[in-house]
Order: sequence, then C-alpha cells, then structure tokens
Amino acid sequence: MQTVTLSLYRFDTLNAKLWALAQMATARFALRALPELGFFKLCGSGTGEGFTPIPNTAVYAILATWPDKATAERVMAEARVFRRYAAKAAEACTIFLTPQSARGQWAGQSPFHGTDLPVAGPIAALTRATIKPSIALRFWRHVPNISAVIGADPNVLFKIGIGELPWFQQVTFSIWPDATSMAAFARHDGPHARAIRAVRDGNWFQEELYARFAVQSVAGTWEGRRLLSDTSMKVPAE
Repeated sequence: MQTVTLSLYRFDTLNAKLWALAQMATARFALRALPELGFFKLCGSGTGEGFTPIPNTAVYAILATWPDKATAERVMAEARVFRRYAAKAAEACTIFLTPQSARGQWAGQSPFHGTDLPVAGPIAALTRATIKPSIALRFWRHVPNISAVIGADPNVLFKIGIGELPWFQQVTFSIWPDATSMAAFARHDGPHARAIRAVRDGNWFQEELYARFAVQSVAGTWEGRRLLSDTSMKVPAE
C-alpha cells in the first residue's frame, strides 16, 4: 500500500539555513537517483500561522511517495541525502501517511493513490494550488484570516504551510483527531468557507489538488514534542 511521507526540518544556524536553501535547487538530483522514491517535492515554509506570504527561512520540507512504509523507513535511514538533512537540522520530524482520497493534479500528475477506506484515527488534509499571478494579491488578502481561524480551532493537532515557489505554489497541511472535526471546520461559514467560494467563483487557481490521509505514525519531534503523543494537545507549526 502506498505510503506518503512529509519530512520537516528545522535549521538554527545561518550556515545550516544557507545549506538548506541551496538544497532546494540541488537535492532533487540525489532524490531522483533513488529508485524506490516515486513523486517528491522540495518545499520551503511560511511564517506566523504557518501559511503566509513571508517565508520562514528556518523550516524546509520534503514530501515523497513510496511503495510501502517499510521501504520509506529503510531508504530514509540509508540514503545520503536524507541523512545529510537529518545531520544538518536542529530538529527533524517525519509524518507517515496512507492516502485515503485525492482529486486534482500536482505538476500535471496524480501522485496519491487513494484507498477510499474509512479512517478511524487521526486524519490529515493536504491542499496544493498554483495561484494565477493575476489574482495573487487578492488571494493573499484572504489567507491570513483562514490561517488565524485554523490556528484558533481547538481540534487541529498540527498545521503548517509549505510551498515550492513563494506566493504562487502553495501547500497547506493539517492533522485533525478525526474526519468529523475536520469536516465541521470545512463546513463552518467563516473565512475558510468564504475563501473556497471565492476560489470557485473566480477560478483563481491554474492547478489544484485536495487529498486526505490516514496518519500511520510520526518519527521525531517538532517544537520538542511528539505530534500525536497526546491527541488532545494542539501542536504549533512555529
């Protein structure tokens, strides 16, 4: 069964941050050389509530697909590119996911193979979009309100905004205790729902993808905590 990993790395020193920035251009070659690795993306991150137009120069991410979890764990432990990230980072965390459903495309591909099986435990939501340059300013006027609402929701266990290209290619990722709490947030008539209506009415995106995942496990810590050690605890992305 396909496994998806989201690996987050925090870099504290200037040299480490510069190294991580350079990897956005160079690490793709080492990743492409791994035969077991499927679709992957190197991403930066946002500041504040995790999804803002201001980059966070300390946090970077690698999203990847694998044939199964055992392969993902083995390659990430052995491959030099992943070991270098772990060695340079002050903190690292990998979230192992099983795709449940997906619609849309990412860079012209459909990378996640949904199982359509019900998810009993924690569920993760990922939204990826390429924003049309002509509406970028309008889009970013909505996003701070959306991020603030997600950040205030007592049910969200974790959230972060990442992206391949600042301002134009953006990804939101969040973890919820169950599908019910996530659906309740999506249905609420607040900034999130109004932004979704504006996106649909205005055709803001050149490309978009929506996916849900069952959370298999989490390796490592973030902000000194294990993300799902206490599912009643909200864990900040910053």
